[in-house]
Amino acid sequence: MDRKAGAVLPLFSLRTRRDWGIGQITDLPACAAWLRGAGQRLLQILPPHELSAGETSPYGALTAFGLDPIYADVEAIPDLDAGAIAEALGEGQKTLAEVRALPAVQYAAVRELKARALHAAFERFEAREWTRETPRGKRLAAFVASEKAWLDDLALYDVLRGSHGGWGWPTWPEGEKERAPLAIDDLRARAGRRLREVAYVQWVLHEQWHEARARLREQGVELMGDLPFVVGAESADVWSHASQFQLALSLGAPPDAYSADGQEWGLPPYNWLAMEADDLAWVRARTRHAAALYDRFRLDHVVGYFRQWVKNPSTGSRGRFDPEGTDAQGARGRRVLGALLDELAGEPGVAPPRALAEDLGVIPPFVRDVLRELGMPGYKVLPWEKDDDGRFRDPRAFPEGSIVSWSTHDTAPIVSWWDELSEHDRRQLAARAGVDVHADERTRTLALLRDLYGSGSGLALTLVQELLGLRDRINTPATVGAHNWTFRLPRPIEDLAADGAVAARLAEVRGLVEGAGR
Repeated sequence: MDRKAGAVLPLFSLRTRRDWGIGQITDLPACAAWLRGAGQRLLQILPPHELSAGETSPYGALTAFGLDPIYADVEAIPDLDAGAIAEALGEGQKTLAEVRALPAVQYAAVRELKARALHAAFERFEAREWTRETPRGKRLAAFVASEKAWLDDLALYDVLRGSHGGWGWPTWPEGEKERAPLAIDDLRARAGRRLREVAYVQWVLHEQWHEARARLREQGVELMGDLPFVVGAESADVWSHASQFQLALSLGAPPDAYSADGQEWGLPPYNWLAMEADDLAWVRARTRHAAALYDRFRLDHVVGYFRQWVKNPSTGSRGRFDPEGTDAQGARGRRVLGALLDELAGEPGVAPPRALAEDLGVIPPFVRDVLRELGMPGYKVLPWEKDDDGRFRDPRAFPEGSIVSWSTHDTAPIVSWWDELSEHDRRQLAARAGVDVHADERTRTLALLRDLYGSGSGLALTLVQELLGLRDRINTPATVGAHNWTFRLPRPIEDLAADGAVAARLAEVRGLVEGAGR
């Protein structure tokens, strides 16, 4: 990988003066331009796929393909004007002003506002262009045809779930649950308009996405995404491909020093044998879709492609690896990741999107051997990079084919994580960074960033909080509450860009980046 610095900021955390209380797809270019001032040439976001009402974690999506309507820029939709938006919102205009000003994302309120406006946009489009040979009508028809493999299932699932009060597909009548042809045909006959609305909204979202990505390319900024290992049982994908998941089992993690019984995540493990029957078509399709959205993407829980830790909740079983044995596990990972990489091969002379391996935690040596064989870069999170004697490893010796960071979206930024480290660890890291262990927070953080950017790793990632000197977390694992997945920038990007103190800090960061040859 070429030497590059990048910043991590969830799409929901972006903030502009015209947003609706959450980041919008069209905010990505403005964010990228602002981060260029800090020398950042890559922007990583978290999964942007559609969540159910009440869900906030981007890893709990209803679909592996459909984008979340909550990220639509309503005011950029040609089918709406200010008057139509005001009419659609009604008294909701007061709520809009409130959520824009709040320091944290209010998902339920924002989702309701966006849903009203998007429905109004569809109604106007339906009346004017759906059946006409207009340029936009043709573009929508082309989108529906090209994305049919996932879009049709998502639309059917969305309409059925809505017709059952949001209850999951295992509770539906047998014909709908099992996708019986008669039941599906009946749905198409009675709910055609609503099915078209789901397709329209996804088309709007994907058009905005591809336009935003094109502008990022013009700015010289890569867009990096994040692929969750698997989808939830309550999703359009599992409903439409039920035989390819082990629905009686639950995915998790094996016992370790932090959990004597291991972890149970409530997610359905893959049925790899069933997936092999169609040459891993779903995995390949998801990879192609990710390649259309991102320049690079992170494969969450990459060890899961080699071995899944599964339990049977109904029997209270202790858990086991699927498959068992390192030879079988190595072969499984090589097969699945090889198929994934096949889909990223691209055309001669064209740099393909790159898949990066989230290989944190307990990773067997053979997994890293296969990742090196396949040329998939892994992660180095500096506070965890220790030898058995307690000494930190020298980041300057890290391989070029790796990603280095001080933190992740599941940890505190190093600004505040520093306080949780032992005095011994702080002294080691401060000495390596060339700063007094008792230096003020600003001086220390910039020294730690200099240490990060000087590593041998090709890609150096920082949370945007670290660039700004913020202590806010994005997520605290094993906890539930409004403190997770609701972080927003403290002020709109336009205001941050106009703030002399912020601009000066980002200029210092840019100097560190450039000084490290990034």
